[in-house]
Amino acid sequence: MKIEQIYTGCLAQGAYYIQSGDEAVIIDPLREVDSYVEKAKENGATIKYIFETHFHADFVSGHLDLAKKTGGKIVFGPTAVTAFDCHVGQDGEVFEVGDIKIKLLHTPGHTMESSTFLLIDEQGKETAIFSGDTLFIGDVGRPDLAVKSDLTEKDLAGFLYESLRTKIMTLPDDVVVYPAHGAGSACGKHMSSETWDTLGNQKKTNYALRADMTKDEFIKEVTEGIMPPPQYFAKNAMMNKSGYESIDTVMQTGTVPLDVETFEAMANHEGALVLDTRHQNDFVKSHIPNSIFIGIDGNFAPWVGALITDLKQPIVFIADPGREEEVVTRLSRVGYDNTLGYLNGSFASWTAAGKETANLASISPEEFETHLNSSHTNILDVRKPGEYTSEHVDQAINFPLDFINSHMGEVNADNQYYLYCAGGYRSVIASSILKSRGIHDLVNVELGFKGIIETGISRTEYVCPTTIK
Repeated sequence: MKIEQIYTGCLAQGAYYIQSGDEAVIIDPLREVDSYVEKAKENGATIKYIFETHFHADFVSGHLDLAKKTGGKIVFGPTAVTAFDCHVGQDGEVFEVGDIKIKLLHTPGHTMESSTFLLIDEQGKETAIFSGDTLFIGDVGRPDLAVKSDLTEKDLAGFLYESLRTKIMTLPDDVVVYPAHGAGSACGKHMSSETWDTLGNQKKTNYALRADMTKDEFIKEVTEGIMPPPQYFAKNAMMNKSGYESIDTVMQTGTVPLDVETFEAMANHEGALVLDTRHQNDFVKSHIPNSIFIGIDGNFAPWVGALITDLKQPIVFIADPGREEEVVTRLSRVGYDNTLGYLNGSFASWTAAGKETANLASISPEEFETHLNSSHTNILDVRKPGEYTSEHVDQAINFPLDFINSHMGEVNADNQYYLYCAGGYRSVIASSILKSRGIHDLVNVELGFKGIIETGISRTEYVCPTTIK
């Protein structure tokens, strides 16, 4: 028997390859599926099943393309309704894979179809669970994504409490827990950076699995402090239910090299958004006017999903040479399939053609400190509210990047603003969005709050009136 966790850091997502004999299954595959197909081929296996723990909201899964390419059967948990052919499993249903068995445990709460897959090895021993977003390492799934008119987040949290205690906590302590996500995902609140653990250790350390916890206590703790979900979550979940374009088609149409004139025409006359994926330092020095920066080396896909509100938005992009396919792949992971191509020759071709460029004023933390005594200094802290309330520059107003689209009316084009984040990535994203919408007098603080701390600039722990929620 072979179990392989295939972890993708930018999404904090774990997919799983399991093989016994000449049969294999994939659990929660990513959109790009060729690596799974090749892995099975290299190991002399046929992919028999594609198990989905639930309708994912934070990424577009690869179940449809994988089924078409391998003939594997897509399996969802009870109550799932799809627009494509799949097997809707029953609670307790057992699937044979080579010499092992995989048992479906219906564990509603994160969503109503959420299921955990229990692996039973060749000797009949319960060995591992693939818990999706039901149980994370250090946390459990948020219960607010499947809210309906007759189902509240407290109802879902109650279902999750029962699922954990009747289906998962009754399993042996040495069962290994393999979740769908780790730290950095928006699907939970307090996830660990560890990507697996034993169930016994989770019973000792995971707040949601306390043996003496009442249902009411669980509901209160699980539902408190949940940030609003990113706007793309519901859209990705719908794509996973109803279907989507083949990844091969998306890659073909998205990786088209565009000369400068064609690129410019698409931006100016066809409504394409210009997305700059280079390093933030390169963007600060020089960029195409009105382009949006979201660097490929940061949490690229989640930020695209949070900030670009239309999945069908036409996109043309600038990338470092050789990274064009990576950009299109990562856009497609969160459902942005309308990529029209990239600037051939990257930004160098734009400058070589003599086209207009812009830059972003940027100063060191030491320079920033010299401006703090002025009563006219406007400072925007674009970190998350939790980061801000922990510690921030005295005069700063919390203007979280996550919610920038909802708070554009709170900035004034006549004012100058200094922006900082934790390390310099998010502040450049925020600055690019503000500049594209007519707010031009912006100054980025290099190195972010990390650099600010090292200067000894006056900070405070909490200022409630200036927090934008």
